[in-house]
Amino acid sequence: MTQHHHDHHNHGDVANLKVAFWLNLGFALFEIVGGVWTGSLAVISDALHDLGDSLSLGMAWFLARISERGQDARFSYGYRRFSLLGALINTLVLIVGGGIVLWRAIPALWAPARPDAPGMAILAVVGIAINGLAVLRLRNQHSLNARTAALHLLEDVLGWVAVLVVSGALLIWDLPVLDPLLSVVIALYVLYRAIAGLANTMRLFLQGVPPNVDLGNVEEALGALEGVCEVHHAHAWSLDGDHHVFSSHLVVAGETPLHEALEIKHRAKHVVAAHGFDHVTIEVEYGDQDCSMGPCCGDCAEQQVEHNHEHGCPAAHSHVHEEVIA
Repeated sequence: MTQHHHDHHNHGDVANLKVAFWLNLGFALFEIVGGVWTGSLAVISDALHDLGDSLSLGMAWFLARISERGQDARFSYGYRRFSLLGALINTLVLIVGGGIVLWRAIPALWAPARPDAPGMAILAVVGIAINGLAVLRLRNQHSLNARTAALHLLEDVLGWVAVLVVSGALLIWDLPVLDPLLSVVIALYVLYRAIAGLANTMRLFLQGVPPNVDLGNVEEALGALEGVCEVHHAHAWSLDGDHHVFSSHLVVAGETPLHEALEIKHRAKHVVAAHGFDHVTIEVEYGDQDCSMGPCCGDCAEQQVEHNHEHGCPAAHSHVHEEVIA
């Protein structure tokens, strides 16, 4: 994917996060008033959850704007990892919010108050409409930051569907315990998804291989290139869950002409870019003079260095290095 396409996606993410933030904040404030009016613990719990989502959406919007900045002397890869920071903050807010809801809802299971069921139903319909609109704005976003925000809003929609079902049940049966029970179920579900999201975000923060990348397949594709004897020091990580980075060393036969080594590097760059990488660094090393004997090894490389030294080969022919941004 080209840089232009990624920039286009980033602008779309920022604009849609802005819309989602204002929609969610306005509804969260309305929801708090509605929760007090209906006396529903489930509505109040969801209101606090939505307010937390609004704050995290605002943070996601702010950090997404920062992530659009290009590289400078302080951040040589640019500011894209600020978007990843937004996803981390979003997830932590969800976990803290879920814990607060459980703290309030579990004791109420033994002493439930009867809420205003018709009021709950009205709020649920409005909640489904508002949060559903926000989900539609974020459903096709590309950054992990925006996708995390979309997940939060989708969970809100499901929560309001549950509130609507419970309010309908309360109109028929006198079962006030359904209100705090629903709060517990929503909170547990949110916590489950948030903890799974935290594991994925932390993996990217710790520069793990992105989940959608099979590093073994990339190495195999590079090793299959004509003229490549060995692939080693292959590394893959992600700036923000969407923009991936790759680096590797390719070993070619010791007698390979420089122009052929450059051609191998050029083909290798395109192979890696086809696997979804944006920043590609390929280093070509001269190894065994006859790679038909099998994979090159460290001994072969050492012999080649001795050969170059004895015969006065230019040092520039020992390594070819270039970074290419697809």
